[in-house]
Amino acid sequence: MKTEKINVQKICLIAFAICINFVGGQIALFLKLPIYLDSIGTVFIASILGPFYGMLPNLISGLLMGMTVDIYSLYYAPVGIVLGFVTGLVYRKFQPKKWQIFPAAVAITLPSTLISSCITAFLFGGITSSGSSILVQLLSKTPLGMVGSCFVVQFVTDYIDRVLCLALAAVMIGALRKNMKESFIR
Repeated sequence: MKTEKINVQKICLIAFAICINFVGGQIALFLKLPIYLDSIGTVFIASILGPFYGMLPNLISGLLMGMTVDIYSLYYAPVGIVLGFVTGLVYRKFQPKKWQIFPAAVAITLPSTLISSCITAFLFGGITSSGSSILVQLLSKTPLGMVGSCFVVQFVTDYIDRVLCLALAAVMIGALRKNMKESFIR
């Protein structure tokens, strides 16, 4: 089994991804957007470095956001870990391009949405710092109930968020210098 060593270049890319996640999360939080924008860096790292490195940016940026401005971010750390891992696995199988981003986003969204909707429903009663909490409260009065409404709303918002993350990660990968791409992308 081949073991990869972590080097300065990988550490710097992970730190860059953490900053992207933090800034994206702050923008979504302060504008009360129904999407999160806090996993752009995670998708970027998972797509070029693989599933195990992909788990780090969202975990660390979630801890930073949780300790500074948004306590809810701490509770959603498992979602970021699963997101980074699944994204790395998807990119290990194939590199989604153009229209392939949409089915890849479904594959990436489902596992993390299952976890996040359970966290939202059971720990917070459907209310979080996201702008989508209003939709959850409206749908919870339907036959879907709290868990079902959390899943539906989270899937829609997560899917839109993941499509944006995959598209932005593709742009960022395209912006990397050729020699950097060759050293990372298998």
